[in-house]
Amino acid sequence: MGYVSAVPVPQPRAARVAVPTGGRRSLAAALLLGALGATVVLLSAGQIWAEGTASVGGGTVPVEADGGAVTGVPTALAIVGLAALFAVFAVRRTGRTLVAALLALSGAGAALAAVLGASDSTALDAEAARISGDTAAAVAGLTHTVWPYVTAAGAVLILLAGLLALRFGTAWPAMGGRYERSGTPRTARKAPAVDPDRPEDLWKALDRGEDPTRGE
Repeated sequence: MGYVSAVPVPQPRAARVAVPTGGRRSLAAALLLGALGATVVLLSAGQIWAEGTASVGGGTVPVEADGGAVTGVPTALAIVGLAALFAVFAVRRTGRTLVAALLALSGAGAALAAVLGASDSTALDAEAARISGDTAAAVAGLTHTVWPYVTAAGAVLILLAGLLALRFGTAWPAMGGRYERSGTPRTARKAPAVDPDRPEDLWKALDRGEDPTRGE
């Protein structure tokens, strides 16, 4: 005679919704690259980019120019890129794509400006003219340091952050808690109804700071 086993038959588990690891990794990489790149650009722009000598009174004096004197473009674009990096999470869909493009363009523009500034002598010529008092004075023995290229490298990191945002940004979360995952607005929780004939309901309403007689 057959019998029914009391051991429950294992049922197949429902498939778990996998969180895309590629989205998390690209998000972390973009934040790291963008923040690091902007920091490198801002710090490098304050360093000495070019050095030389100027003729003054039959002798020569050393002159130098930092990145800000050579070109202010990398600094300005790094700030724009840093703002765009965090603005990516405040917008959705088309807005996110546009902000990501701005982030990438900021990095590309800052890198180009830094490379061009590496061979620019205008800032040193202006400094030589100021020191010598001769507006036609030109700097001699012009040399450039490594800092313009460090700045360009930092700008490339911003560019990479923008490219990651363009490629994977649609899978990244957005700021704001007004909406649930379904996209519908959250509804405010209603206070439970108070039955005036039930003393326990009256006490609970008082504990919540409500007027139990309101609405009667």
